[in-house]
Parts: sequence; structure tokens; C-alpha cells
Amino acid sequence: MEEAHNITGVYAEVCGLPTPVSAHVSEEQLPDSRIYTVTAEWSQSDLVRCSRHRYSQQWTLIADSNNHKSIRTVLPPGLCVPVSGELLSSLSPIQNLKAVIRETGGHHILEIWDCHGLRKCLNLTALHKHGKVYEDAQFGCLTWSDCANKLLYVAEKNKNSSVEDRESGIRKDSSVYCEDWGEALTNRSVPVICMVDLRSGMVEVLQGVPRDISPGQALWAPGSQSVFFIGWYHEPFRLGLKFCSNRRSALFKLDLNNGHCECLSGDNLSVSCPRLSPDGSTLIYLQGGVFGPHNQCLSLQQVDLMSGKTSTLLDVINRPQAGEFAGLYEALPACCWSTDSHGVVFSSARRNWKDLFMVDRGSKKVTSLSDNLADPSQVYGSWKLLTIQRDLMVVSCSSPNTPPTLRVAFLPSAGEAVTWRTLLQPVMTFDFHWTILDVTPSLEEDNTSYSGLDFGAVLVKPSHPVCESRVPLIVFIHGGPHSQFPAEWNSTTAGLAKLGFAVLMVNYRGSTGFGQDSILSLIGHIGNQDVKDVQKAVLTALQRDPTLDPKRLAVIGGSHGGFLSCHLLGQYPDFYRACAARNPVINAATLLGTSDIVD
Repeated sequence: MEEAHNITGVYAEVCGLPTPVSAHVSEEQLPDSRIYTVTAEWSQSDLVRCSRHRYSQQWTLIADSNNHKSIRTVLPPGLCVPVSGELLSSLSPIQNLKAVIRETGGHHILEIWDCHGLRKCLNLTALHKHGKVYEDAQFGCLTWSDCANKLLYVAEKNKNSSVEDRESGIRKDSSVYCEDWGEALTNRSVPVICMVDLRSGMVEVLQGVPRDISPGQALWAPGSQSVFFIGWYHEPFRLGLKFCSNRRSALFKLDLNNGHCECLSGDNLSVSCPRLSPDGSTLIYLQGGVFGPHNQCLSLQQVDLMSGKTSTLLDVINRPQAGEFAGLYEALPACCWSTDSHGVVFSSARRNWKDLFMVDRGSKKVTSLSDNLADPSQVYGSWKLLTIQRDLMVVSCSSPNTPPTLRVAFLPSAGEAVTWRTLLQPVMTFDFHWTILDVTPSLEEDNTSYSGLDFGAVLVKPSHPVCESRVPLIVFIHGGPHSQFPAEWNSTTAGLAKLGFAVLMVNYRGSTGFGQDSILSLIGHIGNQDVKDVQKAVLTALQRDPTLDPKRLAVIGGSHGGFLSCHLLGQYPDFYRACAARNPVINAATLLGTSDIVD
């Protein structure tokens, strides 16, 4: 019982640490200085109530009077303020207003706040214009117009709509199956873009959106007379969207005056994350291929809104050079532009790391903005951009032994280094040792179609083992399969290391961060190449670190990681002593009729 209590205590300790999820920067000019206010929103697990809580916290940064990009003083942070029931929130570009959509008693309420308190309140549910408001990252948005008089958001189409189209007819018959967009989006079927006029209090569902697409990620075009949005095609049918960046979609522009809807991107592509430059001249978005790998290296496209011409700002990286930018693999934050509209800042996987980059639109040169320190113990393995506003970057940094911490820095001038300041140190750090392993497949395991690829792993172990004998090793395999284990804070890994285990997190060929060729190499070789890669990584770790115990090996993983865990047990039955497979993908016959990703 004492041992079980100890395990429970460790789990509560590592899972209860907060994680920053978003940030916002505001600015105020005083006679002798410039004040920046950084507001960060955090997420934290509550094991007593089996729920997650969100709270916000503020920092005040005082810039140097002679150089507004030099932080002179960082004042102590304010108290943590719980954020209760907020689905979406957004700050206006002018008038210092905050819009909040909150769920209260089953109703969705729109609140507009200013410096004097609650300015306006609308019960969106009671207006009966639409169904539930979307707050997810795939479709959801809450966007202010330039004049701060209107807002855009996305909601489910009203089931009682009088529009006699095929989809609404299906919804009226409760016995007929209604398609949805898969895992975590099961109540998303027919989204609509909604516009609320704050002066009149009226909500309007925008007309003109093609009926064969589901719109989302809407934002205003310059002048607020048109709307940009992403549309996901329904054909052949709705497939799981949350973990798949390969669904056929396009970038559209909807004219609010005449209802004309124009497609701005190619037809047979997958696009996402439209972001308008501060000067209103350029719209960027991510673009990838349709079908094939569920997650892949993406290109960054830019649309010149004056000429209407589209060009590639960042292309797909097939085989990155050592230490160089390895491609774009994840969504752009809502604010990613430099103030002068010349640069785009983003985070992306780079081999076994997650790094911070900026691409210059003129030269198309990509620069790393993270610390480049000689002491590995001071290096963060993960840099995640939360926002960049007024050229001030707010980043969440972490490592396998360091929970997330907030750091800020201004974009440097040409030729200058980035000066990072830490806003809040983590509550605690852990006495773990972590290293990066680069692994090269043997000649027999090389993929002849994509020859010469390597892969990697992150090894985490206690700095001071609980006993003098060798350390037992747990092999941790990510799902996807096209995802990544960056050298970042992972509560599962930390908990196991705290209990005295070493943990090997393997990024087999097909993981993101190693180029598009690595991803494509796994297609047609699942259950073979990835299994051998994991086994090769384990043998490499045992060879390079004599403190690991080859007689006490276990393997864990979920989804595709669970699939590989079961394969390893079957193919190497005398090698591993234990296995924990979470929802392993091992029953294809059952999944054929139930999976949202049957492709």
C-alpha cells in the first residue's frame, strides 16, 4: 500500500503542474517609457475533481526610454485569476475591448468588456440563429472587425433551419445517420459562419458559402467588407480532422455585399491557418497534399491581396541538412507576424527538438531564434511560440526535466542576437539527465526507396538512481504515426523517471521533424520499418549507456504506439518483460466500421 501511495503521489505531482496555452501582449506609451502587459492563460489538472482548470496571469514589462525594444524592468506577476466557462475570447484592435463567449447553464453568452466593466451582453442561444458555438482549434474563431463593431465566429447550423437543402432535411429525421468530423469533433457536422453587429445586437448567418464544404477559421479581409475562411470538402465523406492535416480543403473569400464566394487556393490541396499581415497586404496560409500521410511537412504560401498572386514562402523540406530548418509541421499561432509585415515567426519540429524560427519574406531566409548555449544543461529542448505582438515574442520553453516556463524577447534587428528574459520560473525542476540519440538503420533495414535516412530518440533517466544496480528501461512510443516526441516536458516520462525508471522516447522513421522523405518512407512499411527502428533505438541506447539494465525492459504506447508495442512483444517475445498498450490499433476488422480515419 505504501508503494502504491508513493506512485499516486508522484502522478499527482507531475500531472498537477500548469502549462501555458495562450498569451496576449498590449502596449501603453507613457511620457518617459513604454509599458507592455503580457497576459498568459494556463491550463492545470485538478485530480480531486478530475477536471482541468484555466487561469490567467499578467506581467508588466517596462521598456527602456531610449530603446523601446530593450526591457528595463519586469515587475512581479499578478495573482492567478480563474477563467471560468470561457469558450472563446478576443481583444479588439482598437477601443481596448474584450469579447468573451461563455457557456452558462447550457446557453452561450457573448460578453463585451471594457475598462468600465461589462459593456454588452447577448444570449446567442436565445436568438435561435444557430446551434452550439465552435470553440475547437479546427473550426473555431472569434475575430473583430477593423472598426470593432462586428465579430465573426463559427457555430453549428440551426437544426430548425427553414432552408430546404439536403443536409438540413437529414438532420430533421433523428433516425438517419448524420456525419461528423471525427474524434473530438463528434458534434461538428454543418458549421456556419456567424456575424454579430454589436451596435444593433443582431446575429446573421453569412450566406454564399458553398453547400459542399464546412467553413471555419474565419477572419476579416481588410476593410471588413469580405471574409476569408477555410472550407473542408464533404466528399467523399467527412473523415477525422483533428489529427489529420491531409483533408481536402481550400481558402475562400466571401464578399458580404453580394454573397460571391471565391476560391483563392488550388483545388486538390489541404490548407489551414490563414493569417493576415498587419499592413493588410498579404495573407499567408499552410498548404499540404491531400490523402496520403495523415500528417506531413507543409509549405507556407503567401497571397498578395493587391495582385491576387500566390507564391511559396517556405517550401516542403524533403531532406534537411544537419542542424538546419527541417520544415513546417504544425499550426501557426493566431499572431505570427512581425510589426513591419516582413517576417513570420513560428515553432516547428526539428529532428528531436521543437525550435523557434523566423522567415524573412524578402530573402526567404529562415533563422532560428532560440538560445544557442554551449552548456547543454541550460538548453531548452522545446520552444513553443504562444504569440508575437508588437514584435514581442512570448514563448513556452521546456525540457524533459523542466516543466514549461514563460520567456519573452523582442525580435532583434539585423545582425543582432535575441535577448531572452524569463517571466516565470517553473514551480520545480527535476533531477533527471536527458540526452539525444541519433540512430542509423543497418544496411538490411535501409529503405531502398528513401535510402540514407536516420532517426532519433530522447533518453531520460534519474541522475541518481534509487539503487546501485542498473536502471530499468521503459520504451515509450508515440502514436500518429506521423507525430513526434520532442525533448520537452512530458508528465508521463517525468513520473516514470521520478519512480526510478529510464525512459526512451523513440522518433522512428516516419516521425515529423526529419523531412518529408522520412514521413513517406513509412508508407507501405508500417509494422515492419517502424518496429525495427524502435528495436534498433533500444539496442543503441543499451550499447551507449551501460547503466541501463537489458534484463528489465518494458514498452508502452497509445494508438499507433500501442500497435507497435504489441508488434515488439510478438516479434521479440524474450526481449521485453512488460507492456502497456493504450487503445492499440490492432483490430482492423472492428475499426473498419467504427474508425473516423478509415483511410
